[in-house]
Amino acid sequence: MKKNLSLFSIVFLAAMLFMAGCGSGGSDAGSSSEGEDNTFKVGLEAAYAPFNWTQGDDSNGAVKIDGNAEYAGGYDVEIAKRIAEDLGKELVIVKTEWDGLVPALTSGKIDAIIAGMSPTAERKETIDFSDHYYTSELVMVVKKGGKYEGATTLADFKGAKITAQLNTFHYSVIDQIEGVSKETAMESFPAMRVALESGMIDGYVSERPEAVSASAANENFAMVEFTDGFETSEEDTAIAVGLEKGSDLTEQINESLKAISEEERQEIMDAAIQNQPAAQ
Repeated sequence: MKKNLSLFSIVFLAAMLFMAGCGSGGSDAGSSSEGEDNTFKVGLEAAYAPFNWTQGDDSNGAVKIDGNAEYAGGYDVEIAKRIAEDLGKELVIVKTEWDGLVPALTSGKIDAIIAGMSPTAERKETIDFSDHYYTSELVMVVKKGGKYEGATTLADFKGAKITAQLNTFHYSVIDQIEGVSKETAMESFPAMRVALESGMIDGYVSERPEAVSASAANENFAMVEFTDGFETSEEDTAIAVGLEKGSDLTEQINESLKAISEEERQEIMDAAIQNQPAAQ
């Protein structure tokens, strides 16, 4: 009888401990969830210098990439740091391919896109945007000393092999060049730089900061600024933070951006151009 009672007690105690363990696990999960609520998860390519890039350490204010041994730096990262600080949240950089940024946002994997993204009408159908945090102009990146370095108008690129990044308005404006050879869009700016260096293309459409960055990183590249250039709208050349439809972060982020003067924004961009890794 005592043996049976003892066995029952052991089973009962084990069951109680198991239930306590389950309860403890639930408590930890709740704590983890609260921790996640205190993060500001930002998606970017980390491959679009000087807006964002990948580097091996935390020099010049770079932030560690989530789940990665590398770090992200650049203009977008500096803006993200300001916003996160104002929100009172920990910045988490989530390296994401360009085509995956909007899906990552709408699925909740990230809280915002800060990746040199323009608030185009097409994108506004799916996501919301903050106020602008940078405005640029379209230029062309070409080979230094080549046939197109001295170009000043779109007409000068008649017959040229030109491309731009996939799923950007940069690619659509190539149609404004009469007689151009519009090449297949490419996935990233590093890929276009390799194509230009190898002679596969004669040039690619870019925004001025990236073109300055490209020519600074590679002495064989030159930037063409137009006297008669691409027709664009403000929403095409402006850059804003991408947010989920109806996000409660929009107003707070706009307040944060208002606190950064135009002069300071240019200083941040100049520093980004100077600090970019040579290979970017």
